[in-house]
Amino acid sequence: MLITMLAAAMTIAMLIATAFGFYEESQRARQEARANNRNPFANMRR
Repeated sequence: MLITMLAAAMTIAMLIATAFGFYEESQRARQEARANNRNPFANMRR
């Protein structure tokens, strides 16, 4: 019984950690997109 409860707790902890990691990654990608979008003509060539 104890092992089952520990396994369930670890599974829930891993799911929460994964969700937090995805959230941080999406925030980082959003910041990069904003930085790249500030001057949309910066990379244009003639």
